[in-house]
Amino acid sequence: MAAKLRKGDKVVVLAGKDKGREGEILSVLPSKGKAIVEGVNVVIRHSRQTQNSQGGRIAKPAAIDLSNIALVDPKEGGPTRVGFRMEGDKKVRYAKKSGEVING
Repeated sequence: MAAKLRKGDKVVVLAGKDKGREGEILSVLPSKGKAIVEGVNVVIRHSRQTQNSQGGRIAKPAAIDLSNIALVDPKEGGPTRVGFRMEGDKKVRYAKKSGEVING
């Protein structure tokens, strides 16, 4: 199945502690059904000091389930579902809310 959400897409969180927050997808983990979104689901990791790094508490985004995020509509701004259609001989993704073609 083709990927409905891809790296670089702007998404909004639908459920969880960060509900309503927006961010850009940094990476998608299709085998786990998760994505890492910038500024969403941030966790603190403790790292030991080494010769190369300072160490301390490092904040980094953790993976969030794909079912809890939705693409931001490029025209209307709210969350939307993603569909596929053929334009000429090319298969493109489009926002179901506005019908707008998503970059690509």
